[in-house]
Amino acid sequence: MTHYNRRQFLETTGTTLGALALTSSLVGADSTQRFIVDRQSLGSERNVEVIHDLAPVDLLVVNATEDALGGAQYARDKQYSPRLPDAVFRQSARVVYPPEGEDLYEYQWDKQDQQIPATHEITRGEGTRVAVIDSGIGAGHPELQGTVNADLSKNFTPDSLGAPGPYGGPHGTHVAGSIAASDQNDTGVIGSAPATELVDLRVFSEVNSASFSAWMGDVLAAIVYSAEIGADAANLSLGWTFRFREDGWGKFWGKSMQRTTTYANRQGTVLTHACGNWGGTLQFDKDQRDSSETAGGLTVSATGPIGFMWRDKGLEEPPYAPAYYTNYGTNAVDLAAPGGNVDEEAVGTGVNWKYDLVLNTVAIPEYNDADEYLGATYGYDWYAGTSMAAPQVAGAAALLKSANPQMNANQLKSTLKQVAEVPKGYDKKYYGSGYLDTYAAVSQ
Repeated sequence: MTHYNRRQFLETTGTTLGALALTSSLVGADSTQRFIVDRQSLGSERNVEVIHDLAPVDLLVVNATEDALGGAQYARDKQYSPRLPDAVFRQSARVVYPPEGEDLYEYQWDKQDQQIPATHEITRGEGTRVAVIDSGIGAGHPELQGTVNADLSKNFTPDSLGAPGPYGGPHGTHVAGSIAASDQNDTGVIGSAPATELVDLRVFSEVNSASFSAWMGDVLAAIVYSAEIGADAANLSLGWTFRFREDGWGKFWGKSMQRTTTYANRQGTVLTHACGNWGGTLQFDKDQRDSSETAGGLTVSATGPIGFMWRDKGLEEPPYAPAYYTNYGTNAVDLAAPGGNVDEEAVGTGVNWKYDLVLNTVAIPEYNDADEYLGATYGYDWYAGTSMAAPQVAGAAALLKSANPQMNANQLKSTLKQVAEVPKGYDKKYYGSGYLDTYAAVSQ
């Protein structure tokens, strides 16, 4: 099968490819800028404005001049803008409301493959908590009502819109639904762990604004916070690359991320990272490293079928086949999980190629010309990407923790990897330990 590259996919299809693939924006020449600073090396905080105090990992995110930092160890904070397709690319694949009385589970090949209803006979995720570090959760969605802890939810961005809310776009609500959409409705979709509690940790600014972006320092703060509030898992369907030689600061960024993720792991929080969507290896480049490769978490690649519910002859590719866009690397990827796939030759031919993507909840925010939030439209959409794969693992971790409350983060990760297997005939570099098996992990 001939594969499109990522740009061709976004320009051709009518749907969304995740994760939130992040690219660095240029830093202005203002005298006061954002920095990530090693707290122990900073002589005085008098001349800096502290944005986030990450005391457990001895880091500060500050506004300051470089002169004020003196001899401290620091790096300029990086602002990232996600390369997302315009809303028009999503319209043809959207189901704003399911047909009356229709159960959308039949379209959820991912939950069928992971035997989620059978797993719910053991546990639905009771007694667990999952943080979603993303663009915001539409807590008012019928599938998510009562699931999001509004008191613990937090906005880490510079805007004033708060949390919970889908203020940074629908991406976070899709991720949230994959983890915890209700299984108690007669219509709609289900999530892996519908009884878990979600916490919305928003790191992307309002989607209608020119400032729609995320700061690395905000993401670090959200990771630390997720550990402080006792989240059993925290999902990061986002990422960036540390270029070690860029401005001489790449190593400091890497160390800061490593310090933060190690702390979360020690506190009992399993971090699930999307490994990226450019179809490249994460294994051999010594000059750069993807943020998903840092210690303490699970790096997740994406798989998906070809021909689900639309090929008369059946599946051309099974649900565990590597998605054409997924990044890979034997020593970089920990697990593969359902993220959606595409047969590019079927796009535009009238067949339901989108069924090979992942269906779940969305909340579409609306803003006026003054960037004032007007509300959200709740519905469902088919998305694809490692963004959709990572929350499958976060949901599995919540289910496993619910069934085994005594397990720590390392034990949860170890169990998920132990029961996973590399499918026969497929290359290990796409799977790490293997393909996620939620039911096997929880039922053993």
